[in-house]
Amino acid sequence: PEGEGGSGVLIDSNGVEQPLLELVESKGNKVTPVLVTHRHADHVVDVAGLGRRFGVPVVGSPLTKDAGVPIDETIADGDVVRSGSLEIKAIATPGHCIDHTALLVNRTDCFTADCLFKGTIGGTMNGGPTGYADQHHSIMDVLMALPLETRIHPGHTLPSTIGEEWEHNPFIRIWRGLDSEGTEPCRVRGDEAALILFGPDYDGTHKAW
Repeated sequence: PEGEGGSGVLIDSNGVEQPLLELVESKGNKVTPVLVTHRHADHVVDVAGLGRRFGVPVVGSPLTKDAGVPIDETIADGDVVRSGSLEIKAIATPGHCIDHTALLVNRTDCFTADCLFKGTIGGTMNGGPTGYADQHHSIMDVLMALPLETRIHPGHTLPSTIGEEWEHNPFIRIWRGLDSEGTEPCRVRGDEAALILFGPDYDGTHKAW
């Protein structure tokens, strides 16, 4: 929200947002609307109920609606949603899944959901046959084109900045050619592969590329 008594939006829902909702209501903030970044179950827990609670539409991409999420109004890549002084631009960032959308707020803060995290990136197993290529494009050509000082707010755990991830994210460093790809042989679901990177994941575990 803009501040006490101002307008704002809710982005996604995980079923445990009651403390946030109580804070919004105690400050007298006006919610307009509920925005959805992508279809995955941990991001759309009763989003329709959130919309009804505040009497506002649930807004997301047409692909998210096609996946069965109860979207009332759709937004496409480049569309802008306004809430008071907030200007929120939808940015298509497929890769983690085909309907993934990041949300750039006032050109200073980007809600990257499950595309880009602090120190890691989103997996692409559910991104379709072009998931990896899409994720590479979404991160390197779209998100990394934002100003370095842009703050990012992932769908899980800690915030960061575009500049921090440009310099230190191990996946991005390999894509930039700064660090070498690993070559250790491994097997993935029965197929022979090479372990390019055994990197960190947002939850303290690891992500294998």
